[in-house]
Amino acid sequence: MSKPELMQYVENLVEKRNFPIFKAGDTITVSYKIIEGNKERIQQFQGVVIQRSGSGATETFTVRKISGSTGVERIFPISSPFIDTIEVNKHGVVRRARIFYLRGLRGKKARIKEKRM
Repeated sequence: MSKPELMQYVENLVEKRNFPIFKAGDTITVSYKIIEGNKERIQQFQGVVIQRSGSGATETFTVRKISGSTGVERIFPISSPFIDTIEVNKHGVVRRARIFYLRGLRGKKARIKEKRM
């Protein structure tokens, strides 16, 4: 089996999940299952999407939040079985697909304009 055929085979095995449409600049809440020993709980991670990369079963997205005074980024695979739900809180207006410049901004400068519906 060649590499493209193998990727196609793996993508067919992964179940398709219907998450809301979101892009860079949007504020989302990701409910993520965490397994500790024999207990399972759901933790929510709310922040701004700074990028989406990849396609199909290998697609990932990066969410950034400020915890205390420290920036925390987390990369989530879109096809992860540990993702319970994704909820879009706000649609942001940005001109780029990858907003890494947000890492260097603090306070009010790090705000993203909200899209009017």
